[in-house]
Amino acid sequence: MNTLHIVGRKNHGKTTLVVALLAELTGRGLRVGSIKHTSHLYDLDAPGTDSYRHRQAGAAPAAIVTGALIGVVFPRDPEADFYRRLEPLYAECDLVLVEGHLDHPGPKIEVWRGSLGTAPLAAEHRGILAVVTDDPLALAVPIWPRADVPALANRTLAIARGCAGGATPYRDLPAAGASGSTSSKTRT
Repeated sequence: MNTLHIVGRKNHGKTTLVVALLAELTGRGLRVGSIKHTSHLYDLDAPGTDSYRHRQAGAAPAAIVTGALIGVVFPRDPEADFYRRLEPLYAECDLVLVEGHLDHPGPKIEVWRGSLGTAPLAAEHRGILAVVTDDPLALAVPIWPRADVPALANRTLAIARGCAGGATPYRDLPAAGASGSTSSKTRT
């Protein structure tokens, strides 16, 4: 599974960026999946519903199928790599954007907003390859402007290509625009 993590502290814009990248990349003809990772524990199904009752009675997995969607719920083994368990569901994806999961191996870009008064994660986590922000910032990783979504999509694909060992299913798809250069804000 070809994943790229979009990380950042709470309220820095991770979901907003993931949604913008999903729209841009799928608009180019790519098949892009997403995974929202959270460390919080909560039930994905509503107590009292039929599907909830199925799970409580021991169904694993349990699914609900509507006229438009399919939802599958199965228990998570905290010791197992859940990405491996999800991999068959994402087999046809060119790329999977993961919102969060800072401590998992894999390429990461951070979303950061200076107005929230917290330090960027990239200052302390070496696995972050770039920071997306419209605020002034000096770090040893590239700083990419948030406002140019087509350029961010190009850069996201470049990172995914580099981390996939060069063999990517989307290498022949056209990139939008020609704005994929590295920001001049990068400190060397």
